[in-house]
Amino acid sequence: MIKLTDEEREQLEQEIISLEWALKASDYKIIKSYECELIGEHSPYDIQAVHAERQAQRDRINEIKQILSGEGR
Repeated sequence: MIKLTDEEREQLEQEIISLEWALKASDYKIIKSYECELIGEHSPYDIQAVHAERQAQRDRINEIKQILSGEGR
């Protein structure tokens, strides 16, 4: 296990905040797509691409959390 410097820890924590913000910022795409599905219309977004991007963000958040907890790296 490699010890993180305060600067590295801060950068990783900031990255989590950024990724969480990006997830929240794209919530409207999920809501709009679901709404369209409920009324039988096509989604205005490529939902597969939206999902893949959001999952990649979640995966990175989890990876960073493991690093910060001392399990990863």
